[in-house]
Amino acid sequence: MLHAPPLGALLRRYAAGTALTCEPVDEGLLNRGYRLRTTRGRYFLKHHFDPDTADPAAIARQHRATERLADLGVPVAPPLPGRDGHTVAVVGGHAYALHPWIDGRHRHGAQLTPGQCGRLGALLGVVHAGLEHVMRAAHGERPPPARGGHVPRRPGADTPPARVPESDPEHGLERSPEHRATCPERHARGAVTASAERTAPAARTTPVETTAPAPSPDPADTFVLIDDLLARVHRHRPADSFDELARHRLVERRALLERHADRRPPHGGPVGWVHGDFHPFNLLYRGDAPAAIVDWDRLGVQPRAEEAVRAAAIFFVRPDGSLDLPKAREYARAYRRAAGATPCELTAAVHRVWWERLNDFWMLRWHYERGDTRADSQFPAASALAVWWTREYDAVCGAFAD
Repeated sequence: MLHAPPLGALLRRYAAGTALTCEPVDEGLLNRGYRLRTTRGRYFLKHHFDPDTADPAAIARQHRATERLADLGVPVAPPLPGRDGHTVAVVGGHAYALHPWIDGRHRHGAQLTPGQCGRLGALLGVVHAGLEHVMRAAHGERPPPARGGHVPRRPGADTPPARVPESDPEHGLERSPEHRATCPERHARGAVTASAERTAPAARTTPVETTAPAPSPDPADTFVLIDDLLARVHRHRPADSFDELARHRLVERRALLERHADRRPPHGGPVGWVHGDFHPFNLLYRGDAPAAIVDWDRLGVQPRAEEAVRAAAIFFVRPDGSLDLPKAREYARAYRRAAGATPCELTAAVHRVWWERLNDFWMLRWHYERGDTRADSQFPAASALAVWWTREYDAVCGAFAD
Protein backbone atom coordinates (compact mmCIF):
# COMPACT_ATOMS: atom_id res chain seq x y z
CA MET A 1 0.00 0.00 0.00
CA LEU A 2 1.32 3.47 -0.98
CA HIS A 3 2.52 5.52 2.02
CA ALA A 4 1.63 2.67 4.40
CA PRO A 5 1.71 3.91 8.01
CA PRO A 6 3.72 2.01 10.65
CA LEU A 7 0.67 0.26 12.08
CA GLY A 8 2.52 -2.04 14.47
CA ALA A 9 4.39 0.76 16.20
CA LEU A 10 1.31 3.00 16.24
CA LEU A 11 -1.19 0.49 17.58
CA ARG A 12 1.17 -0.51 20.37
CA ARG A 13 0.63 3.05 21.65
CA TYR A 14 -3.15 2.63 21.78
CA ALA A 15 -5.56 0.16 23.30
CA ALA A 16 -7.02 -0.35 19.83
CA GLY A 17 -6.34 -4.00 19.13
CA THR A 18 -4.59 -5.51 16.11
CA ALA A 19 -4.96 -4.16 12.57
CA LEU A 20 -7.19 -6.13 10.21
CA THR A 21 -7.50 -3.70 7.26
CA CYS A 22 -6.11 -0.25 6.47
CA GLU A 23 -7.35 1.65 3.41
CA PRO A 24 -6.40 5.17 2.25
CA VAL A 25 -9.07 7.86 2.33
CA ASP A 26 -8.66 10.01 -0.76
CA GLU A 27 -10.46 13.25 0.04
CA GLY A 28 -7.61 15.15 1.72
CA LEU A 29 -5.34 17.42 -0.35
CA LEU A 30 -2.69 18.11 2.30
CA ASN A 31 -2.56 15.32 4.87
CA ARG A 32 -3.13 11.58 4.62
CA GLY A 33 -5.95 9.59 6.15
CA TYR A 34 -6.72 5.90 6.51
CA ARG A 35 -9.82 3.87 7.25
CA LEU A 36 -8.53 1.44 9.88
CA ARG A 37 -10.32 -1.67 11.11
CA THR A 38 -8.87 -3.57 14.06
CA THR A 39 -9.92 -6.38 16.36
CA ARG A 40 -11.48 -3.70 18.59
CA GLY A 41 -13.34 -1.51 16.13
CA ARG A 42 -13.10 1.02 13.32
CA TYR A 43 -10.94 4.13 13.38
CA PHE A 44 -9.70 7.03 11.28
CA LEU A 45 -5.90 7.21 11.32
CA LYS A 46 -4.54 10.61 10.34
CA HIS A 47 -0.99 11.15 9.16
CA HIS A 48 -0.13 14.84 9.59
CA PHE A 49 2.07 14.90 6.51
CA ASP A 50 1.91 18.54 5.36
CA PRO A 51 4.95 20.37 6.85
CA ASP A 52 2.94 23.53 7.50
CA THR A 53 0.52 21.70 9.82
CA ALA A 54 2.64 18.86 11.21
CA ASP A 55 4.01 20.47 14.39
CA PRO A 56 3.07 18.08 17.26
CA ALA A 57 2.47 20.96 19.70
CA ALA A 58 0.05 22.64 17.28
CA ILE A 59 -1.71 19.33 16.64
CA ALA A 60 -2.10 18.76 20.39
CA ARG A 61 -3.59 22.26 20.73
CA GLN A 62 -6.13 21.42 18.02
CA HIS A 63 -6.95 18.18 19.84
CA ARG A 64 -7.59 20.01 23.13
CA ALA A 65 -9.85 22.50 21.36
CA THR A 66 -11.98 19.75 19.81
CA GLU A 67 -12.22 17.93 23.13
CA ARG A 68 -13.57 21.10 24.78
CA LEU A 69 -15.94 21.75 21.88
CA ALA A 70 -17.26 18.20 22.23
CA ASP A 71 -17.98 18.94 25.90
CA LEU A 72 -20.14 21.86 24.70
CA GLY A 73 -22.05 19.56 22.35
CA VAL A 74 -20.46 20.70 19.08
CA PRO A 75 -20.33 17.78 16.60
CA VAL A 76 -16.62 16.92 16.36
CA ALA A 77 -14.51 13.75 16.49
CA PRO A 78 -11.82 14.27 19.15
CA PRO A 79 -8.79 11.99 18.97
CA LEU A 80 -8.29 8.99 21.20
CA PRO A 81 -5.57 9.18 23.85
CA GLY A 82 -2.71 6.71 23.73
CA ARG A 83 -1.62 4.57 26.65
CA ASP A 84 0.55 7.47 27.81
CA GLY A 85 -2.39 9.90 27.71
CA HIS A 86 -1.07 11.81 24.69
CA THR A 87 -3.16 12.23 21.54
CA VAL A 88 -0.24 12.77 19.14
CA ALA A 89 2.01 9.82 18.30
CA VAL A 90 5.35 10.61 16.65
CA VAL A 91 6.86 7.61 14.87
CA GLY A 92 9.84 7.88 12.56
CA GLY A 93 9.67 11.65 12.68
CA HIS A 94 6.03 11.71 11.49
CA ALA A 95 3.00 12.76 13.56
CA TYR A 96 -0.14 10.61 13.70
CA ALA A 97 -3.47 10.73 15.51
CA LEU A 98 -6.18 8.10 15.95
CA HIS A 99 -9.83 9.17 15.82
CA PRO A 100 -13.08 7.21 16.12
CA TRP A 101 -14.53 6.36 12.72
CA ILE A 102 -17.59 8.51 11.97
CA ASP A 103 -20.16 7.04 9.60
CA GLY A 104 -21.42 9.83 7.40
CA ARG A 105 -21.25 11.50 4.04
CA HIS A 106 -20.32 14.89 2.67
CA ARG A 107 -23.09 17.16 1.38
CA HIS A 108 -22.73 20.13 -0.96
CA GLY A 109 -25.08 23.10 -0.74
CA ALA A 110 -27.13 21.80 -3.67
CA GLN A 111 -28.05 18.81 -1.48
CA LEU A 112 -29.26 21.00 1.40
CA THR A 113 -32.74 22.41 1.89
CA PRO A 114 -33.08 26.10 2.82
CA GLY A 115 -33.66 25.06 6.42
CA GLN A 116 -30.54 22.91 6.41
CA CYS A 117 -28.58 25.86 4.99
CA GLY A 118 -29.71 27.84 8.01
CA ARG A 119 -28.54 25.05 10.29
CA LEU A 120 -25.19 25.05 8.50
CA GLY A 121 -24.71 28.77 9.10
CA ALA A 122 -25.79 28.41 12.71
CA LEU A 123 -23.33 25.54 13.15
CA LEU A 124 -20.41 27.68 11.99
CA GLY A 125 -21.58 30.51 14.24
CA VAL A 126 -21.67 28.10 17.20
CA VAL A 127 -18.17 26.91 16.29
CA HIS A 128 -16.84 30.48 16.32
CA ALA A 129 -18.59 31.34 19.59
CA GLY A 130 -17.55 28.01 21.11
CA LEU A 131 -13.92 28.45 20.09
CA GLU A 132 -13.88 31.88 21.69
CA HIS A 133 -15.11 30.34 24.92
CA VAL A 134 -12.83 27.29 25.03
CA MET A 135 -9.68 29.08 23.86
CA ARG A 136 -10.26 31.89 26.35
CA ALA A 137 -10.65 29.27 29.08
CA ALA A 138 -7.47 27.55 27.92
CA HIS A 139 -5.33 30.69 27.72
CA GLY A 140 -6.96 32.82 30.41
CA GLU A 141 -7.95 35.63 28.06
CA ARG A 142 -9.67 36.43 24.81
CA PRO A 143 -7.81 36.52 21.48
CA PRO A 144 -6.49 39.93 20.49
CA PRO A 145 -9.00 42.23 18.75
CA ALA A 146 -6.45 43.04 16.07
CA ARG A 147 -7.34 44.87 12.87
CA GLY A 148 -10.96 45.59 13.46
CA GLY A 149 -12.16 46.09 17.00
CA HIS A 150 -13.82 43.66 19.35
CA VAL A 151 -14.57 40.02 18.71
CA PRO A 152 -18.38 39.84 18.57
CA ARG A 153 -20.10 37.79 21.25
CA ARG A 154 -23.67 36.94 22.04
CA PRO A 155 -24.72 39.39 24.80
CA GLY A 156 -24.61 37.86 28.26
CA ALA A 157 -23.46 34.44 27.08
CA ASP A 158 -20.27 33.17 28.69
CA THR A 159 -20.88 29.68 27.35
CA PRO A 160 -22.24 29.50 23.80
CA PRO A 161 -25.23 27.29 23.06
CA ALA A 162 -24.19 23.89 21.74
CA ARG A 163 -27.53 23.21 20.02
CA VAL A 164 -27.70 24.38 16.43
CA PRO A 165 -31.00 26.24 15.93
CA GLU A 166 -33.49 24.59 13.61
CA SER A 167 -34.30 27.93 11.99
CA ASP A 168 -33.51 31.61 12.16
CA PRO A 169 -36.12 34.38 12.31
CA GLU A 170 -36.34 36.85 9.47
CA HIS A 171 -34.44 40.11 9.85
CA GLY A 172 -36.37 42.99 8.33
CA LEU A 173 -33.34 45.07 7.31
CA GLU A 174 -33.91 47.78 4.72
CA ARG A 175 -30.65 48.88 3.11
CA SER A 176 -30.18 50.97 0.01
CA PRO A 177 -28.05 49.71 -2.90
CA GLU A 178 -25.66 52.57 -2.22
CA HIS A 179 -25.19 51.43 1.38
CA ARG A 180 -24.64 47.87 0.27
CA ALA A 181 -21.93 48.88 -2.16
CA THR A 182 -19.99 51.16 0.19
CA CYS A 183 -20.44 49.46 3.57
CA PRO A 184 -17.66 46.86 3.16
CA GLU A 185 -15.01 49.29 2.04
CA ARG A 186 -15.97 51.90 4.64
CA HIS A 187 -16.05 49.33 7.44
CA ALA A 188 -12.66 47.92 6.44
CA ARG A 189 -11.03 51.36 6.39
CA GLY A 190 -12.38 52.08 9.87
CA ALA A 191 -10.94 48.81 11.12
CA VAL A 192 -7.44 49.76 10.05
CA THR A 193 -7.69 53.20 11.67
CA ALA A 194 -8.54 51.62 15.00
CA SER A 195 -6.13 48.69 14.88
CA ALA A 196 -2.99 50.46 16.12
CA GLU A 197 -4.69 51.58 19.33
CA ARG A 198 -6.59 48.35 19.98
CA THR A 199 -3.87 45.76 19.43
CA ALA A 200 -2.08 44.88 22.66
CA PRO A 201 1.01 42.67 22.22
CA ALA A 202 0.61 41.34 25.76
CA ALA A 203 -2.74 39.84 24.78
CA ARG A 204 -1.09 37.41 22.37
CA THR A 205 -0.22 34.30 24.34
CA THR A 206 0.51 31.59 21.78
CA PRO A 207 2.32 31.35 18.42
CA VAL A 208 -1.00 30.94 16.63
CA GLU A 209 -2.40 34.07 18.22
CA THR A 210 0.46 36.17 16.90
CA THR A 211 -0.57 35.39 13.32
CA ALA A 212 -2.10 38.65 12.08
CA PRO A 213 -4.49 38.60 9.11
CA ALA A 214 -2.47 38.67 5.92
CA PRO A 215 -2.57 41.87 3.90
CA SER A 216 -4.95 41.82 0.98
CA PRO A 217 -3.36 40.77 -2.32
CA ASP A 218 -1.52 43.49 -4.23
CA PRO A 219 -2.72 43.57 -7.86
CA ALA A 220 0.81 44.48 -9.01
CA ASP A 221 2.01 41.10 -7.71
CA THR A 222 -0.98 39.39 -9.29
CA PHE A 223 -0.21 40.86 -12.71
CA VAL A 224 3.29 39.35 -12.48
CA LEU A 225 1.82 35.98 -11.50
CA ILE A 226 -0.69 36.12 -14.37
CA ASP A 227 2.11 36.74 -16.88
CA ASP A 228 4.11 33.83 -15.46
CA LEU A 229 1.12 31.47 -15.58
CA LEU A 230 0.28 32.53 -19.15
CA ALA A 231 3.84 31.69 -20.16
CA ARG A 232 3.54 28.27 -18.52
CA VAL A 233 0.23 27.64 -20.30
CA HIS A 234 1.82 28.61 -23.62
CA ARG A 235 4.72 26.18 -23.06
CA HIS A 236 2.53 23.25 -22.07
CA ARG A 237 2.48 20.55 -24.75
CA PRO A 238 0.35 19.03 -25.97
CA ALA A 239 -2.19 21.78 -25.34
CA ASP A 240 -5.54 20.60 -24.03
CA SER A 241 -8.94 21.95 -23.00
CA PHE A 242 -7.68 22.81 -19.51
CA ASP A 243 -4.96 25.00 -21.07
CA GLU A 244 -7.56 26.76 -23.19
CA LEU A 245 -9.78 27.52 -20.21
CA ALA A 246 -6.80 28.60 -18.07
CA ARG A 247 -5.63 31.03 -20.77
CA HIS A 248 -9.13 32.49 -21.11
CA ARG A 249 -9.59 32.96 -17.37
CA LEU A 250 -6.14 34.51 -16.87
CA VAL A 251 -6.67 37.12 -19.59
CA GLU A 252 -10.19 37.78 -18.32
CA ARG A 253 -9.02 38.16 -14.72
CA ARG A 254 -6.26 40.59 -15.70
CA ALA A 255 -8.86 42.82 -17.34
CA LEU A 256 -11.08 42.67 -14.24
CA LEU A 257 -8.19 43.58 -11.96
CA GLU A 258 -7.19 46.51 -14.16
CA ARG A 259 -10.76 47.79 -13.95
CA HIS A 260 -11.10 47.35 -10.16
CA ALA A 261 -7.53 47.90 -8.91
CA ASP A 262 -8.61 50.92 -6.84
CA ARG A 263 -10.93 48.76 -4.71
CA ARG A 264 -8.19 46.84 -2.90
CA PRO A 265 -9.27 46.42 0.76
CA PRO A 266 -6.99 46.95 3.77
CA HIS A 267 -6.28 44.25 6.35
CA GLY A 268 -9.08 42.01 7.62
CA GLY A 269 -11.75 42.88 10.18
CA PRO A 270 -12.65 41.59 13.67
CA VAL A 271 -10.71 38.44 14.48
CA GLY A 272 -11.36 35.36 16.55
CA TRP A 273 -10.55 31.67 16.65
CA VAL A 274 -11.71 29.90 13.48
CA HIS A 275 -11.71 26.36 12.09
CA GLY A 276 -9.68 27.67 9.16
CA ASP A 277 -10.89 25.25 6.47
CA PHE A 278 -14.66 24.90 6.75
CA HIS A 279 -16.02 23.32 3.55
CA PRO A 280 -18.10 20.30 2.44
CA PHE A 281 -15.25 17.77 2.62
CA ASN A 282 -14.59 18.71 6.26
CA LEU A 283 -18.16 18.20 7.41
CA LEU A 284 -19.80 14.79 7.72
CA TYR A 285 -23.58 14.34 7.76
CA ARG A 286 -25.49 11.43 9.23
CA GLY A 287 -28.92 11.62 7.64
CA ASP A 288 -29.96 15.28 7.62
CA ALA A 289 -27.87 16.35 10.62
CA PRO A 290 -24.17 17.23 10.88
CA ALA A 291 -22.31 14.37 12.55
CA ALA A 292 -18.76 15.75 12.78
CA ILE A 293 -16.61 18.69 11.74
CA VAL A 294 -13.19 17.27 10.90
CA ASP A 295 -9.69 18.43 9.86
CA TRP A 296 -8.82 21.21 12.30
CA ASP A 297 -5.30 21.67 10.90
CA ARG A 298 -5.87 25.36 10.14
CA LEU A 299 -7.23 26.29 13.58
CA GLY A 300 -6.07 29.83 14.32
CA VAL A 301 -6.96 33.47 14.90
CA GLN A 302 -8.30 35.07 11.73
CA PRO A 303 -11.19 37.35 10.63
CA ARG A 304 -14.22 35.26 11.55
CA ALA A 305 -16.71 36.72 9.08
CA GLU A 306 -14.31 35.96 6.24
CA GLU A 307 -14.41 32.27 7.11
CA ALA A 308 -18.22 32.43 6.97
CA VAL A 309 -18.18 34.04 3.52
CA ARG A 310 -15.39 31.82 2.22
CA ALA A 311 -17.26 28.69 3.32
CA ALA A 312 -20.48 29.87 1.67
CA ALA A 313 -18.61 30.47 -1.58
CA ILE A 314 -17.62 26.79 -1.55
CA PHE A 315 -20.86 25.26 -0.29
CA PHE A 316 -23.19 27.29 -2.52
CA VAL A 317 -21.28 27.69 -5.79
CA ARG A 318 -23.10 26.20 -8.77
CA PRO A 319 -21.37 24.45 -11.70
CA ASP A 320 -21.75 27.60 -13.82
CA GLY A 321 -19.87 29.68 -11.22
CA SER A 322 -22.88 31.51 -9.74
CA LEU A 323 -23.83 31.40 -6.06
CA ASP A 324 -27.18 30.13 -4.85
CA LEU A 325 -28.02 33.42 -3.17
CA PRO A 326 -31.33 32.35 -1.54
CA LYS A 327 -29.50 29.53 0.25
CA ALA A 328 -26.57 31.80 1.09
CA ARG A 329 -29.04 34.27 2.63
CA GLU A 330 -30.53 31.60 4.92
CA TYR A 331 -27.03 30.52 5.91
CA ALA A 332 -25.81 34.07 6.59
CA ARG A 333 -28.84 35.04 8.68
CA ALA A 334 -28.35 32.03 10.92
CA TYR A 335 -24.60 32.59 11.14
CA ARG A 336 -25.02 36.23 12.21
CA ARG A 337 -27.49 35.23 14.90
CA ALA A 338 -25.31 32.44 16.32
CA ALA A 339 -21.98 34.33 16.09
CA GLY A 340 -23.26 37.76 17.10
CA ALA A 341 -21.91 39.25 13.85
CA THR A 342 -23.32 42.42 12.33
CA PRO A 343 -24.55 42.86 8.75
CA CYS A 344 -21.77 45.35 8.07
CA GLU A 345 -19.13 42.84 9.24
CA LEU A 346 -20.49 40.33 6.73
CA THR A 347 -20.57 42.81 3.84
CA ALA A 348 -17.01 43.90 4.67
CA ALA A 349 -16.01 40.24 4.60
CA VAL A 350 -17.78 39.80 1.27
CA HIS A 351 -15.63 42.59 -0.14
CA ARG A 352 -12.38 41.11 1.17
CA VAL A 353 -13.15 37.57 0.02
CA TRP A 354 -14.27 38.88 -3.38
CA TRP A 355 -10.91 40.63 -3.74
CA GLU A 356 -9.12 37.50 -2.57
CA ARG A 357 -10.90 35.46 -5.27
CA LEU A 358 -10.00 38.01 -7.97
CA ASN A 359 -6.31 37.59 -7.11
CA ASP A 360 -6.25 33.86 -6.34
CA PHE A 361 -4.81 31.27 -8.73
CA TRP A 362 -3.85 28.43 -6.40
CA MET A 363 -5.48 25.78 -8.59
CA LEU A 364 -3.50 26.90 -11.63
CA ARG A 365 -0.31 27.08 -9.59
CA TRP A 366 -0.83 23.51 -8.42
CA HIS A 367 -1.44 22.41 -12.02
CA TYR A 368 1.40 24.25 -13.77
CA GLU A 369 4.02 24.76 -11.07
CA ARG A 370 3.67 21.49 -9.15
CA GLY A 371 2.13 19.17 -11.71
CA ASP A 372 -0.62 18.41 -9.18
CA THR A 373 -3.97 17.98 -10.93
CA ARG A 374 -6.14 17.00 -7.96
CA ALA A 375 -7.92 20.37 -7.89
CA ASP A 376 -8.47 20.59 -11.67
CA SER A 377 -12.11 19.52 -11.43
CA GLN A 378 -12.86 22.51 -9.19
CA PHE A 379 -11.31 25.08 -11.51
CA PRO A 380 -14.18 25.69 -14.00
CA ALA A 381 -16.72 26.71 -11.35
CA ALA A 382 -14.21 28.47 -9.08
CA SER A 383 -12.75 30.57 -11.89
CA ALA A 384 -16.19 31.50 -13.19
CA LEU A 385 -17.28 32.53 -9.70
CA ALA A 386 -14.88 35.49 -9.55
CA VAL A 387 -16.36 36.88 -12.78
CA TRP A 388 -19.97 36.32 -11.72
CA TRP A 389 -19.31 37.75 -8.23
CA THR A 390 -17.88 40.95 -9.74
CA ARG A 391 -20.94 41.39 -11.92
CA GLU A 392 -23.40 40.60 -9.09
CA TYR A 393 -21.43 42.32 -6.31
CA ASP A 394 -24.37 44.23 -4.79
CA ALA A 395 -26.63 41.18 -4.83
CA VAL A 396 -23.99 39.10 -3.02
CA CYS A 397 -23.56 41.80 -0.37
CA GLY A 398 -27.31 41.91 0.07
CA ALA A 399 -27.58 38.15 0.53
CA PHE A 400 -25.09 38.21 3.41
CA ALA A 401 -26.53 41.30 5.13
CA ASP A 402 -30.33 41.10 4.69
